[in-house]
Amino acid sequence: MNKLLLKYTGVAFIGLGLMMTLVPAPQAKSVPQSRGQITLSFASLVKSAAPAVVNIYAKKLVRRKNRGGLFDDPFFNRFFGDSPFGGFTRERLEKSLGSGVIVKSDGLIITNHHVIQDAQEITVVLADRREFEAKMVVSDKKTDLAVLRIETDGEALPFLKLGDSDKLDVGDLVLAVGNPFGVGQTVTSGIVSALARTSVGVSDFRSFIQTDAAINPGNSGGALLGMSGQLVGVNTAIYSRSGGSLGIGFAVPSNMVRTIIASAVSGKPLVRPWLSFSGSAVNADVANSLGLRRPVGVLIQHLHGKGPGIRAGLKPGDVVVAVGRHDVDDVEALRFRIATRPVGGSVILTVVRRGKSLQIPFSLVVPIEEPPRNIARIKGRNPFSGARVGNASPALAEELNFDSAVTGVIILDVASRSTAERLGFRPRDIVREINGEPVHIVADLQRIVVQKFKRWRMVVGRNGRNIGFEVTE
Repeated sequence: MNKLLLKYTGVAFIGLGLMMTLVPAPQAKSVPQSRGQITLSFASLVKSAAPAVVNIYAKKLVRRKNRGGLFDDPFFNRFFGDSPFGGFTRERLEKSLGSGVIVKSDGLIITNHHVIQDAQEITVVLADRREFEAKMVVSDKKTDLAVLRIETDGEALPFLKLGDSDKLDVGDLVLAVGNPFGVGQTVTSGIVSALARTSVGVSDFRSFIQTDAAINPGNSGGALLGMSGQLVGVNTAIYSRSGGSLGIGFAVPSNMVRTIIASAVSGKPLVRPWLSFSGSAVNADVANSLGLRRPVGVLIQHLHGKGPGIRAGLKPGDVVVAVGRHDVDDVEALRFRIATRPVGGSVILTVVRRGKSLQIPFSLVVPIEEPPRNIARIKGRNPFSGARVGNASPALAEELNFDSAVTGVIILDVASRSTAERLGFRPRDIVREINGEPVHIVADLQRIVVQKFKRWRMVVGRNGRNIGFEVTE
């Protein structure tokens, strides 16, 4: 029985295609009143949009060791791994296809991170079939967005203006433009099926636009257009049983796209405001205990002692129900609303405290690098040998998408075939305790592991739970 899978809308072959732009004047929303209105066409909208949507071809060189015979059998690979016994390295050029949107007349293009990830060469094909080599300006895995630039020798290119994705309503008409399956530029229509979908796990910052406009492999990075002709989203993923469209597609909202483009234009590193507190979505039981009329908002549980949350006067037990004029129903919605704000200035948080509604200014500042991350590779005869670790400063925690209030020593990666890997330690584990001694910083871990123990009892945090390990030499 096929399972329902979430798939990126990328495709693993190359085909030539064309792409488009849209820019007509906005119109008031209304329900069709006659048969004549139902037969109206999107043709003029599509014609004006087509030149701004492009095809993107990415090439990636993949190296794989081929040892021949039994050593290539998956069963034997479990035991021998990358065995040094003979063999040769085979190189293979992988090609992938996606879409993109020109967002500045000087050749700035938005697409998906997964379309160009690890690519050695990126080629952009315009609607008029001209080809350009593209350079990556910004690639952000957390939002699954990337910005490319092509050099046009001063020629101004057609581009799409960014719309305000917060003005979308469920039921609004939208068009999806891209290059599905490499067949060439394709336009599909549909409606906004849902907004602020936060359960779609294809990126760290989630608040997707859901649409039933047909989106297929190859549409990744393409345009989701509102009836004003502006870009309201970047098509990113689909739910699918077979790889084709089932009428459930997802797009990154244009207000998140705007922050990535701003970073690319400024030339500064992409830095988001520091949330500085962690919590959980309010369910029915919690809502009843707090006297809320319905389950809404995020219940604050922990605050970083030096963060903007505690400086603003937030307290554990507060419920954040809105950021600015936007309601938040869960942690992902809260993180999204903060992440789309520029660093500097402040935003008003609506907070419920003991049944009273408060308006609290919250400063939008960068996360601090305190304590210094002090990244180190653990060596020697101890259970953590081969693990690369660092202090969980707020800055590092934000980079790794941890709760910004987390503290301790984070395992960043584990060397292949190392002691740490054999014992089951994983990246993102947080080292809590060794033989009853708490581990607060990397220096604590380094000091403890050089000691001689016949028995090691360790506690690590993983996915919100503490897990015990015990090793006897």
